Amino acid sequence: MSRRALVIGATTPIGSAIVTALAADGCRVAGVSLENDQVEGLELHLSADCSDPAAAAEAVDRVAAELGGLDVLVTAAGRMPLVPAHRTSDTQWREAMSNTLDTVFFPIRAALPHLTAGGGAIVAVSSVNTLVTAPWTAAYTAAKGGVDALVRQLAVEYAQRGVRVNAVAPGMVGGEKLPDASTGYPLGRTIQAREVADAVAFLAGPRASAITGVVLPVDGGLSVLSPAVVGRDDLQARLRAD
Repeated sequence: MSRRALVIGATTPIGSAIVTALAADGCRVAGVSLENDQVEGLELHLSADCSDPAAAAEAVDRVAAELGGLDVLVTAAGRMPLVPAHRTSDTQWREAMSNTLDTVFFPIRAALPHLTAGGGAIVAVSSVNTLVTAPWTAAYTAAKGGVDALVRQLAVEYAQRGVRVNAVAPGMVGGEKLPDASTGYPLGRTIQAREVADAVAFLAGPRASAITGVVLPVDGGLSVLSPAVVGRDDLQARLRAD
């Protein structure tokens, strides 16, 4: 029997790549997003604002009814306001929490009754910003930090009910299209959306059956590189040496 998956934020670059990866793994995939854009690989696509608890619950319940249950939930929605902390308005702070943390918690809360009925997997898309942050991302980083903490909490609470809960923490997505950002990446480039999606598909699948409570960096080694290397040409040269 095919696994039944729901992707929140299915029209984002990472979300659409996740849809493709899960469909390639044989899942029946539904998506929920604010936009009505077409995403290849979706069996069902709903438009809903998952920062609203009632809308999130209605969307999750409808997907579970249409697919005959739910085995996988992936949350990939979020927005990053770029503003210094002292200039972050109340509205910007609340929107960051709403669009980045609420869109994780409310769908998960709605999906847990369906998942605990037969076991399953939840994968949240977090960010490398919770490990190595950047200027002007205070609200976003705080919200993503909440995602990481929530993942660990739920992993413990629901493990014995057969539900695994993990996250991926992508670096900057863009691959070779962002050469100016590549010096901080040991792989020599930023990350492709499909690479994030492949990690999500692995954590959502049976090969990760013993993995729960993990926030997996998918960042080309960015989070383990010493900052000293980035600013020194001689240390950069050592990385490239034979």
